[in-house]
Amino acid sequence: MAALPLPTAEGGIAPWSPSGRGTPGTPASPPASRVAYAAAHVVADPFAGHDPTDTVALDWDTTLAFRRHLWSCGLGVAEAMDTAQRGMGLDWETTTELVRRTGAEARACGGRWVAGVGTDQLPAGPSTVDQIVTAWGEQLALVSGEGAVPVVMASRALAATASGPDDYHRAYGALLSQADGPVLLHWLGEQFDPALRGYWGHTDVDAAAAELAALCAEHESVVAGVKVSVLDADVERRFRDALPGGVACYTGDDFHYPELIAGDDSGHSEALLGIFDPIAPVAGAALARLDAGDADGFRALLDPTVALSREIFRSPTPHYKVGVVFLAYLAGHQPHFRMVGGLESARTITHLSDLLRLADVAGVLPDPDLAATRMRPLLAAAGVSL
Repeated sequence: MAALPLPTAEGGIAPWSPSGRGTPGTPASPPASRVAYAAAHVVADPFAGHDPTDTVALDWDTTLAFRRHLWSCGLGVAEAMDTAQRGMGLDWETTTELVRRTGAEARACGGRWVAGVGTDQLPAGPSTVDQIVTAWGEQLALVSGEGAVPVVMASRALAATASGPDDYHRAYGALLSQADGPVLLHWLGEQFDPALRGYWGHTDVDAAAAELAALCAEHESVVAGVKVSVLDADVERRFRDALPGGVACYTGDDFHYPELIAGDDSGHSEALLGIFDPIAPVAGAALARLDAGDADGFRALLDPTVALSREIFRSPTPHYKVGVVFLAYLAGHQPHFRMVGGLESARTITHLSDLLRLADVAGVLPDPDLAATRMRPLLAAAGVSL
């Protein structure tokens, strides 16, 4: 095929052709040495007859097919997390349907899954701590009832309401007393959501980590793990070491995940990652290497994906969902590059071009020729002469 003219960060155009590197084969079974979840995106319905910024419409068949793809790669599914555009277009009504449909799929195929528990059904404006706990409780009941392990997501409402650490302990304590089984907590840093600045009652990241570790010790009987998304490997390691023995650390660090999952003498992190959505085949194969005791092989597969992940999650980090959906489109998992709320417009054609190049190097394009074919109309629409 003819080389594609791709825009560059320097303002020019450079030809690109697929390297021919394919994706690795899928593992025979889920990983045994690590717990690994991919935070899954949702697929918008491109033919819905309304303004996408007004009403949410999903392509349910394609959305659920992608979850089956993640399970086939040996990964668990983390449903209704921020990767699914919680707080960035996906409303509570659609989230409820998403959790129920994924629950049915998981039961049908035995897929492992967790699901986000938030407070995004609250009306705009100030909320009390009691109202926040009630909203969390409603979502906790839904997720638990569908058979998923609940992931208690950071609440924008609580961040706006809390006057200090005591309010966080009171709110989380009240919610966790309602849990019938183990739950995970989610510490989402302000890089991912600026509205969460000062979460846990501290703007200093180490002080926040200490507060969260104390909360986990207080509720060790119900908190099975914590997902940490602060993009700082040293903070995560210190936090991991401070956790009680029965509480696992799940890395949400899309910049340093290979080293954190591989671990060191003090331990390792499990995985609950947005980047595992677009790199699922490589992630599954890498974890199979780790199961076999081949740490070098694990890093050889996963390390080349880091440059891709860093570009997807670069500032402004909340727009990383664009890159995730874009790569699903290039890989053939969905027939279009449209997003809930029209968010596909949040990144530039230069950024998308960089992702194509990096995805090829990382070996996450199952059909590079298809990816190139699908890139052409986007380039043309951006004014690139083909």
